[in-house]
Amino acid sequence: MSPRRRPSGGRIDRLRTIRFTFDGTAFTGHQGDTLASALLANGVSLFGRSFKYHRPRGLLTAGVDEPNALVTVLRGDVREPNIPATMVEIHDGLVAVSQNRFPSLAYDVSAVNQLGGKVLSAGFYYKTFMGPVVGPLKGTRFWMLCEKIIRRAAGLGRAGHAPDTARYERMNAFCDVLVVGSGPAGLAAAREAAASGANVILAELDPQFGGSANWSGETIDGEPAAAWASDIVGELRDQANVRLLKRTTVWGYYDDNTLAAVERVSDHKASPAKGAPRHRHWTIRAGKVVLATGAFERPLVFPGNDRPGVVMASAAQRYANEFGVLPGDKVAVFTNNDSAYRSAVALNNAGATVATIVDVRAEISEECHTLARQCGAELIVGHAVTATEGGKKLTGIKLAPFTEAAGALSSGARSVEADCLLMSGGWSPTIHLASQAGARPLWDAELQAFLPPEAGKGWVGAGAFNGTFSTAQAIAEGFAAGRVAADLAMVEIGTLPDVEPAALDPRPAPVFEIRAKGKSFVDFQHDVTSDDVRLAHIEGFVSVEHLKRYTTLGMATDQGKGSNVPGLAIMAEALGKPIPEVGTTRFRPPYAPVSVGALAAERFGDLKPERLTPMHDWHLDNEATMYSAGLWFRPMIYGGPGETIEQAYVREARVTRETAGIVDVSTLGKIAVQGPDAAELLDRAYSNVFSTLPVGKARYGLMLREDGLVFDDGTTWRLGDNDFLMTTTTANAGKVMQHLEYFLDVVWPDLKVHLTSVTDQWAGAAIGGPKAREILAACVTGTKVDNEALPFMGIVHGEIAGAPVMICRLSFSGEMAFEVYSGAGHGIHVWEALIEAGQPFGMVPYGLEALGTMRIEKGHVTGAEIDGRTSARDLHLGWMLSRKKPFIGSAMMDREGLVASGRLELVGLVSLDNRPLSGGAHIVEDVDMDNPHGSLGHITAACFSPALEKYIALALVADGKARHGKRAHVSDPLRDRFGPVEIVSHHFFDPEGKRMHG
Repeated sequence: MSPRRRPSGGRIDRLRTIRFTFDGTAFTGHQGDTLASALLANGVSLFGRSFKYHRPRGLLTAGVDEPNALVTVLRGDVREPNIPATMVEIHDGLVAVSQNRFPSLAYDVSAVNQLGGKVLSAGFYYKTFMGPVVGPLKGTRFWMLCEKIIRRAAGLGRAGHAPDTARYERMNAFCDVLVVGSGPAGLAAAREAAASGANVILAELDPQFGGSANWSGETIDGEPAAAWASDIVGELRDQANVRLLKRTTVWGYYDDNTLAAVERVSDHKASPAKGAPRHRHWTIRAGKVVLATGAFERPLVFPGNDRPGVVMASAAQRYANEFGVLPGDKVAVFTNNDSAYRSAVALNNAGATVATIVDVRAEISEECHTLARQCGAELIVGHAVTATEGGKKLTGIKLAPFTEAAGALSSGARSVEADCLLMSGGWSPTIHLASQAGARPLWDAELQAFLPPEAGKGWVGAGAFNGTFSTAQAIAEGFAAGRVAADLAMVEIGTLPDVEPAALDPRPAPVFEIRAKGKSFVDFQHDVTSDDVRLAHIEGFVSVEHLKRYTTLGMATDQGKGSNVPGLAIMAEALGKPIPEVGTTRFRPPYAPVSVGALAAERFGDLKPERLTPMHDWHLDNEATMYSAGLWFRPMIYGGPGETIEQAYVREARVTRETAGIVDVSTLGKIAVQGPDAAELLDRAYSNVFSTLPVGKARYGLMLREDGLVFDDGTTWRLGDNDFLMTTTTANAGKVMQHLEYFLDVVWPDLKVHLTSVTDQWAGAAIGGPKAREILAACVTGTKVDNEALPFMGIVHGEIAGAPVMICRLSFSGEMAFEVYSGAGHGIHVWEALIEAGQPFGMVPYGLEALGTMRIEKGHVTGAEIDGRTSARDLHLGWMLSRKKPFIGSAMMDREGLVASGRLELVGLVSLDNRPLSGGAHIVEDVDMDNPHGSLGHITAACFSPALEKYIALALVADGKARHGKRAHVSDPLRDRFGPVEIVSHHFFDPEGKRMHG
């Protein structure tokens, strides 16, 4: 039997022994244990070290609000740091290590920081390391010397470098009612909503449904609350309209009742089922939400309140009742409210000796006196704990008389021997999701807590979330909330369960600090003391938001779940204001840390959807190096033996300009725009006119956003009077479709137009170069392709190798070029026919690098220049802004900011030192390698130009056109690249377009 494990009781399975290691030491636990409960059962009291002072820390809580016991879980070579031990379910082979210590948890050399005293107070790094250095290094900022050491010492757990091989999933769910939390209130709400026929999702953070019913020790309808909860869960599990999600954290509440959740599917399993994900991310769209998220017990602020062995009273009760583990043998209790008395009784019933109950209140109820006698404890009222004794674990406490009204200690100190101190400073309802939904918290002076305001349109609250700490009343609220959520608010609630009454008052004494010698911690994880809060006030940080950032109060991984209200109380006292006037920080997502894998689920690695063009296999067979462009895979280069990437794309671009080249353009977005008002829609969507476009012709078009900035560009082909084929950039295909559908559905529902995404229906190949027409003529039938039959921007229909094709003469490369479209099923057949026809002329296939090179030489824009910040005039496309018609963005395109001088304009750059240029590098007038500054703009795309035999780039530069012919410099400190450039026109090659129109 483990040193602190009870012989019976709890929900653990004592017949299943589980072996795991912590810091290299082997331990055993039982099925149902968390890492925290299993280590506690084995007599472990030291779990971690604090962030700044590296003070020894033990367990404080039993749930997601744990600030001290953070561990790193190892899965092979994969490290996952900063996980509360209270949230790790043990399994055979689990390997966990403590963190933020060296060389070991027991002997951490950084504990010397505790000697720093006030030197390491709040904001010390702002003040200590900013001054100049004297002596030989005069002129150097002290921070520059200390930065590496500080960054190495800072932080919590250490992230790993091994790739995460686990699988993650995404799910979308819709329901009439989402119930968050499965305590008594949540279960009642779920049962009532489900009984009405509503589709219900019940989400519970823990591995077991039932919440506090699993450890409260109460009885409901004459049976243990845990059994009552299990019965309701059984009822819900049998109903087809209910989905139960345990181990699921609802972490974000967004617009339109959209909530985000993460389900921990297999973290608790030694060998997950084949194909099972580790985490599953849920996006839940709910008709109504019931928030039954409970409340967190708050710590008390007194010297030594962080010593291992000091634990929240409700957490100790939970360890005893749910896990069968005693956090100590000789227990003391320190409280300012009634709830801790029930915890004292629970510990006594579990076999612990409750030596003392210390209550700051001078007067308490008769019920509290009765409970104190029941557990055999000495009851000391009107006193406070002024210190804790011991080293890395608690051995005793010191007490002194305390006058609540004066908020001061008086003489008469005494010591009490104890190896565990239960503390309770009142309760803070878990209102995080309501706050995220836009609800502003309201201060309740009686409960000394922030409560949610009246329920919003999309949600309703129940239970401790509302500040209701009576189980009977919480269940009644749950039933009512379930009916409201299911639109049955007027139906009378039936007979409520009979709950064993508890006449304990949830109202605590006012939140305060016991001011005595020693460090009193408010935020345990970040080592924020009460002195730090007062120092922030002295130094002028009177806003609660400034307090948070200056002291880092509430910025740890627990996000201030326990420290928020005590910190505000101390600040309010310093300001001489009540807490509601000081305010509270707003809770933002995520409610609890979320794995990056869950957020990126199915968007990374081999789980990412892959879109392949019809010619994909041909590219691979012909030595193409592929890379992803969005979801598409496209050839980068077709490299020869020993060729570098630059050598390959230069060769491909040069051959294309000398003879001919062919490129796969199947990925371009393609939208069929059809209907009597198709031309009218295009006139409204594009900045230039399309209603005058003849059938059989194409036109280049420019789209703006509503704010007047450039959105996308592309060509649109008129195939019939009411039939257009719009092409978009590869990256913006979906966005343009959404853009047009929005305006048709919401703004112009009267237009008779039908939109169809046909990107995947067409395979596309573009042939360009001086020999392109001859190559096309050699293989196409059913049409001529000479200048008369197929002028620039003309469209013809014919066949290639028996497959129907549509050909448009247009160019992105600046050469005479033709885009050949065929049905996707004919794509590879037509491609190979074109390749065969081009062999006598020396035609080469080219990839995106060569395509990019030729478009840079020509000065054409892509998404690198259409970056959401540029206007048509910035890109020298102002000639496309029609003054004859309104269009999307026309009302805003001439606003002052978009026509002001000094805007970034598209220019060309030529490297004067014949060294490569890189995208993202800044352009400056004068180089200052030690202190880069004075950016005029940045490079958007760069290459080596075979046409110019120089390194060139496109860039966005302030007043760019006025700088043509002038020198500047590239400043790229990340790549250590500095050098002179000349600013020129963005049209490097064939500016008149003779080759394209020839």
